[in-house]
Amino acid sequence: MERLQLGVPGQIMPPADAAVKFARRSEAEGFDAVWWPDHLMGWHADTMWTPDLTPLAAVQPNPHAYFDPLIMMGVVGAQTERIKVGVVVTDLIRRNPAMAAASALTLDHVTQGRAIIGLGSGERLNVTPYGMSFDKPVAKLAEGIDVMRLLWEADGPVDYAGKFHTLENAVLGLQPYQGKPPEIWTAAHGPRMLELTGTRADGWLPTKMSPAEYAASLTTIRQSAQDADRDPAAITPGMLGYLLMGPDEETVQRLTEAPLVRALCVLLPAKVFRDLGVEPPLDGGPGGSGFHDFIPTAVSRAESLRIIDAIPPKVVRHYAFCGTPKQVAEQLLEYREAGLRHLVMWNITAFGDPSLAKWSFQAMAELKKLVDS
Repeated sequence: MERLQLGVPGQIMPPADAAVKFARRSEAEGFDAVWWPDHLMGWHADTMWTPDLTPLAAVQPNPHAYFDPLIMMGVVGAQTERIKVGVVVTDLIRRNPAMAAASALTLDHVTQGRAIIGLGSGERLNVTPYGMSFDKPVAKLAEGIDVMRLLWEADGPVDYAGKFHTLENAVLGLQPYQGKPPEIWTAAHGPRMLELTGTRADGWLPTKMSPAEYAASLTTIRQSAQDADRDPAAITPGMLGYLLMGPDEETVQRLTEAPLVRALCVLLPAKVFRDLGVEPPLDGGPGGSGFHDFIPTAVSRAESLRIIDAIPPKVVRHYAFCGTPKQVAEQLLEYREAGLRHLVMWNITAFGDPSLAKWSFQAMAELKKLVDS
């Protein structure tokens, strides 16, 4: 069976020099990539960020502190040698596709071909509060990727007339590093996004689903690639996997009950809640989800408490890989068999218990040994 590549989360807040130290250490330990999220606003409501719900509130003033991922990719990429750097994920609503294409090419050169550009359709919380339209996000993404690739591949000025973007005598003179453009990986779940991944992307970055769902979605992607005369095997099957690990089952159960951990699950689609026999905390209709319906800075204290109470621990166990390192390694084996080849390990243990933060990073190293064995 092909080796499962493992990526780690990059430092998202000050001090910035810690990001370089962590990435260098991760490179030395044999991890394959370091990834940054792209957020203007965090997922937790300000009204949840209180000492009675999380000890983090005593040391961090708010839940919205995020470095710009593309800048951090460049900083870390310039000071490492082997490890890849990626964003999981940005969008082409906030980032104009031409500017995103230019930034990606710059990262491509700075990192000597180690940059991965993760793209998604966007989240309302990063768009609407900042005066941008969240209308037709998937269509904007598809067209934006076409614009990026057109500019990367063009030999001279090009024109483009789309629904959302227009190019007239546009050019990017910078060529990809060693002639190969940066990889684009897409955060895809629904049918349109899975098809887009097969026809336009180099990798796939969904969040956790069941192994059977993962295998079925990967089949859809590969069929779409084949129909578009692309090599299905050239698309890397990845996943953004949240890790909630403890040294024993009692600790793991306690972590699944923690308010901030449960609150993170608000982004799940309404269908996932209903499939688990739980009423969705947000009334977004059959297709609703936190990605589209949740603005943390607009949530009252009472609403915060209601959302937390509405999400039981069993939803957390669906949403994240929960257990001891050995148990998580066993869970990952099912996904490897379903086709997973690159896991972005996003450690959320500290949201449940900040005192376990140091232990949880050691647990990630232990998990890597178990996965590699």
